[in-house]
Formats: sequence, C-alpha cells, structure tokens
Amino acid sequence: METSFFSACVWDRKDPLSISRQDGSRRWWVQERHRHHLCVSAEVIRELSDPSFRGSHDALALTAEAHLLPLSEDVLGLAKLFVRERVMPGPEEQGDAVHVAAAVAHGMAYLLTWNVKHLANPNKLTHLRRVCVRAGYTVPNLVTPDFLWDLGGEEP
Repeated sequence: METSFFSACVWDRKDPLSISRQDGSRRWWVQERHRHHLCVSAEVIRELSDPSFRGSHDALALTAEAHLLPLSEDVLGLAKLFVRERVMPGPEEQGDAVHVAAAVAHGMAYLLTWNVKHLANPNKLTHLRRVCVRAGYTVPNLVTPDFLWDLGGEEP
C-alpha cells in the first residue's frame, strides 16, 4: 500500500474526485482489507509522519494493521535504477521510486495507490516491466482500490 491510499482516507478536500476517492478508499478499508496481507514500506511511514501532512495521526493509525517492509539495499538499489532509467521521477532515495522498488523487491502481488500519474499508469508499465526483467524481478500489479474489490471469492 502506498501513501496516496492513506492520504485519500483522511483528507479534507471537497472537490468531486477527492470525495469519490475518499469514499472508495474508506469503503475498501472497511469491506476489503481483511482479504489481503497488508504491507507498507518505511517510506510510507516517513511520508505520513511529515509534520506538514494533514491528517498524519489518522493516516498513521491505519498503517498499524500493515506489515512494515524494510528499505533494504535491494529496495534502494532498485529505486536508483528506476530513476536512472527514467521509469520513476527522482529523487531516488524517496517517493514514488522507493514505493515501487519496495513492492518489487519484496515480491508484492499488488501496489495499492491513487497515484495514477507515476504508479498506476498503464503507459509506464511496459517500461517498468522491461527494467525489472533485466534486473531479475517481477512487477506487481499497480492498481487503484477500485481494482481490488472482491476478486470473485478467490483468495488474494
């Protein structure tokens, strides 16, 4: 799970898209989270802990149910590779590059995000897959919460 999901759960924005994402995220959290092994990286915790992050306390409380993925040398190395290969924007030691690298390095099946510009973006997927295959990794499905609603009764 990536920072934007938790942000959507707690933000106070009033535009229609934000309200829709907040509603969808909160409903997913209540109805679907128990069907998945929840994980967050230390980068998510760092971002949500920033004093300027509105709703930090509530967002961090949600992460308490998730397993913490460490930022290993593999994760940080992949993040550098993603930035160098222009798959993800910099900086290489934090942000989107680290979110994807953590999911890839730890073998996650999914990365849940609302970031459709850099993460759940089908236009970037081919390039990301190519870079990961060269490095010996498999790419997780980078998806928004609406993709992970009841997978037909199958275990995730």
